[in-house]
Amino acid sequence: MEHYLTLLENRLRRNWEKPALSDYRGETFTSRQVAENFERLHLIFNMVGIKPGDKIALSGPNCAHWAMAFFAVTSYRAVVVPLLADFTPADTAALIDHSEAKLLLVDTKKWEQMEAAKMPQLKCAVNIENYNELLYSSSKALADDFATLDAQYNKKYPKGLKSGMIHYACDKLDELQVINYTSGTTGQPKGIMLTGRNISSNIDFALRKIPVPANASLVSMLPMAHMYGLAFEFLYPFCGGAHVYFLGRTPSPTVLMAAFQEVKPYILITAPLVIEKVIKGKVMPVLKKPLMRVLSNIPVLKNVIYKKIREQIVNAFGGKIYEIVMGGAALSKGVERVLRNAKIPYTVGYGMTECAPLVAYEDWHDFVPASCGKIVTHHEIRVDSADPQKKPGELQVRGANVMIGYYKNEEATAAAFTEDGWLRTGDLGVIDAAGNIFIRGRSKCMILTSNGQNIYPEEIEAKMNLMPYVAESLIVERNKQLVALVAPMIDEKEKAELPPVEQLMEENRVAINIELPKYSQIAKVEIIEGGFVHTPKHSIKRHLYA
Repeated sequence: MEHYLTLLENRLRRNWEKPALSDYRGETFTSRQVAENFERLHLIFNMVGIKPGDKIALSGPNCAHWAMAFFAVTSYRAVVVPLLADFTPADTAALIDHSEAKLLLVDTKKWEQMEAAKMPQLKCAVNIENYNELLYSSSKALADDFATLDAQYNKKYPKGLKSGMIHYACDKLDELQVINYTSGTTGQPKGIMLTGRNISSNIDFALRKIPVPANASLVSMLPMAHMYGLAFEFLYPFCGGAHVYFLGRTPSPTVLMAAFQEVKPYILITAPLVIEKVIKGKVMPVLKKPLMRVLSNIPVLKNVIYKKIREQIVNAFGGKIYEIVMGGAALSKGVERVLRNAKIPYTVGYGMTECAPLVAYEDWHDFVPASCGKIVTHHEIRVDSADPQKKPGELQVRGANVMIGYYKNEEATAAAFTEDGWLRTGDLGVIDAAGNIFIRGRSKCMILTSNGQNIYPEEIEAKMNLMPYVAESLIVERNKQLVALVAPMIDEKEKAELPPVEQLMEENRVAINIELPKYSQIAKVEIIEGGFVHTPKHSIKRHLYA
């Protein structure tokens, strides 16, 4: 396995004057300009006195400058602390302090709301949007030195930076490279420590399984401060030679679809919720019309209908999509059925930040519906169950992708691993004879009834999400009864002609209970107006609704 920094170096040299990174409808950087920015940042790090192993925090929206800063930090052998742009200024400051970051690259809007006094170990803050503006300095000498940045760069490279001058190759795979905080300061922070091996293993697998085509492009829309977006919308495609376009802050559907048409990405990395919105909002209403139901039952016409649906969906994403890769949550069975019938090239993977982030994947040609693929290379998986193929148990993994622990949190690190060294995923599942992994739910979400029955809320939610006018749902236990929390999805044009939403959801409750065993029937439905609050991976923040 090669270190991903070696792959980075080779990619830049091969494409020295070709476009490499772009802010969508904004600035574009060639590989040469990317490398030049690495060198400018390395000079800044040297001014600050950054040493290998020191922490540098990144806070800002997705953009080319954020991406270049990430590589600049790791190629300097410092440790990146990527912080979600959505973290509050207070949470951002607290995590910078917890990580002991000495330098912060941050957008000006966020910095204006922060207090340097709350980050006593911080030596300076630099504008991540251009690297030329010193937002904060702990000493006048550093500020004076920063003012000479251009002169220092020109002195070091009087004839400009040439491709033969760059060298990022690193044989230190087991050095700490990233501390990834998955949440704000609620409770004790859990900074996931990831090494060069963890990151390189993910990239190595992706490049082998999904080679990047020549002259490929990609739209990056997931937050890069989260490992899913960082690894598979940036590090993997970029190291493979793709031109990456960043959409910045969460784009409107109109901007997003326009970007797909202009960029024509070779792959789409996303969360199931995004695809479900497209299918449930545009496709399913058409398929549910009386005439379409009749026509869909005639084999020849069914093929024609779904072929048309496939063309529309693929063209909506630019027309060059090899595969749609989803992760972060389960895909609803109804949507999955439509995707299968339309022969959409999709697959659902499985991962967690603690694995940088990949655990399982399968190419869409061999993907088994309702599964989340098979264990990736450099990795092992087992089920903590007497019958792993039939009886759900906790999925446990070990291998090159697995973190080395939680930063400054020995108690949480110890709890995350079994006595024999396997990482506890907290997910319940089974694995069939062919190695396909099927998630049944989170162990902490499982509900144990008084008569010993195990209830997996996710399985009931999958059924509820297929009911009419339901966008999303959660099943929770209250007073020993199951309650369905439902975010409705009703077109404004239909509202005037339909019964009250409470009546519609009560009809759904009655209908779904017919399909459920008595011990898991829903006693009540509560309406969540405005929809659920989501994580950056588009999963519902379940803890807010317990």
